[in-house]
Amino acid sequence: MNVIDAIMSRRSIRAFKPEPPTEDELMKILAAANQSPSWADTQPWEVFAAGGAALARIRERFLANYENGVPLGNDVPRPCEWPPGPKQRMLNFIEARCAALGVIPGDEAEREASMRRNLEFFGAPVVVYLCLHKDLTPWSYFDLGLFAQSLMLAGMEYSMGSVVAVNLVAYPDIIRQELEIPDEYTVMIGIALGYEDPEDNANQVRSIRRPVEDAVVIKGL
Repeated sequence: MNVIDAIMSRRSIRAFKPEPPTEDELMKILAAANQSPSWADTQPWEVFAAGGAALARIRERFLANYENGVPLGNDVPRPCEWPPGPKQRMLNFIEARCAALGVIPGDEAEREASMRRNLEFFGAPVVVYLCLHKDLTPWSYFDLGLFAQSLMLAGMEYSMGSVVAVNLVAYPDIIRQELEIPDEYTVMIGIALGYEDPEDNANQVRSIRRPVEDAVVIKGL
């Protein structure tokens, strides 16, 4: 698979088989991501991966918090409102996802089921948590995004799917405790990683991409 094919075919996987990658495979994927560029070669990412019993404890504690009504509390605050363009694209995706799952948009039972799938990490056997030192500025968020994209593309080399999801880090203190993450690190985002379950309807969703001409302005060529 060449680079363009990998970029064009990558998509978010929301249902995984239980078989985990080997530690060697995971380290090779992370080693490839570690080649990502960063501001002045600062390489600001701090990476913590969980699988097996460690991930099972995190998953169990996430669900317990949710069932006990503990508010979601990401280290990085969620947007209060979206501009019209991104908001409409989000609504379009929700509609497409509901159509694939055969549910009605806005259905309360489906909303609850969707949240639980998120907090169960979509059944992924591995979650990679990306962190930054709290002294770093939002400029380093860009570097972390480059690392995340490199990680997901590298996973495709080993036939692994992935999804970046904000709810994977909805209770960051649990992640810190279980993975012994120092307090000076912000738990930025989680990436679920594993082998796709092709039979699950959640993986039949295809997002609708805006035409590139709508996002790009070129002058002088």
